[in-house]
Amino acid sequence: MIYHVVRADEWNAGADRPYAPASLAEDGFVHCSPDAETTLAVVNAFYRTAPRPLLALVLDEERLASRCAWEAADPAPPPGARPGTLFPHVFGPLDREAVVRVLEVRWDADGRATGLTDAG
Repeated sequence: MIYHVVRADEWNAGADRPYAPASLAEDGFVHCSPDAETTLAVVNAFYRTAPRPLLALVLDEERLASRCAWEAADPAPPPGARPGTLFPHVFGPLDREAVVRVLEVRWDADGRATGLTDAG
């Protein structure tokens, strides 16, 4: 399973078609993380001021129609990620059928992501 962070309003728009975030057009792939721990590090590094609720899609890599490549972070992994962590990059939209679980990011009083729980 791999994880992708998305704002709830973005995920809920266009539920009848595959999800294609801006990074697909900008970077040529959809940024994903290899596990929950790394997902929280990504959220704390890049999404602390993003509108909430913030979701983490849990994707079955085998169900994706697009190619997924595991690559090193460029220039470096975010703080809190283990050195040498490889990140899954999906080179096409995310098939909604590949989403096996939708989790919501939990925050502490200081605005840091501390966990993931099932989205209601």
